[in-house]
Amino acid sequence: MRIREDYPYLYETHMHTSQSSACARSSGREMAMAAKRAGYAGIMITDHSWYGNNCIDVSLPWEQWIEAFCLGYEDAKSWGDANDLSVFFGYEANYGGTEFLIYGVDKEWLIRHPEIKDASVGEQYRLIHGAGGLVIHAHPFREAGYISEIRLFPEYVDGVEGVNATHSCHLSRHHHHPQFDERAMAYARERGLPMTAGSDIHMTSLLGGGMAFKKKLKSLDDYREQVLGGGDYILTNGDHWFDKEGRLL
Repeated sequence: MRIREDYPYLYETHMHTSQSSACARSSGREMAMAAKRAGYAGIMITDHSWYGNNCIDVSLPWEQWIEAFCLGYEDAKSWGDANDLSVFFGYEANYGGTEFLIYGVDKEWLIRHPEIKDASVGEQYRLIHGAGGLVIHAHPFREAGYISEIRLFPEYVDGVEGVNATHSCHLSRHHHHPQFDERAMAYARERGLPMTAGSDIHMTSLLGGGMAFKKKLKSLDDYREQVLGGGDYILTNGDHWFDKEGRLL
């Protein structure tokens, strides 16, 4: 209880919607409503993008595709703006099963930069950084049928998703292997990379994971500064709380 008093602003950093992610079961609005009920201060919509498990028609021209891709986020934000829930835009980039959480760019930036679609991992990093964004390696040690091999890119990420609630929360029914998080946290410590935490949720049965801060995040610039600048925050998988180094609190 004291932890939540000290860090009252909880944010979900890894969330999918049915408007864009083929594996999701709930709309952006439904996800936002569930997060508000669960006590989150904000959420980050990170739908699967062009080469991920996406449900947008691949034959659409780039601008139309991006417009459709952002509908889940816009649905969530519309509800959030009216109900005191911060909703931020992100996406999950897929490179043959290796995935990255991207924050700090928006729909207009994506429309203007179609080259991001076929950028290499290194080019992605340079493009996102050029826009003032953030690149986080999502669940780097997950083992699953869609992941052919574990590949690490420490030189092309700003941080590591050390805690993924899908791996370690007792409520999870998918990818539940706590050792995936243990390896991710050890890797982040070894490389001196900041850790983040999220739930990787696809429906309104929330897991309670995320990152908690002492102050409210006003923007993704705030989030970037907290992560890269050694800000004061803690991590959770919905069951337990961890400090920024992955130590159990």
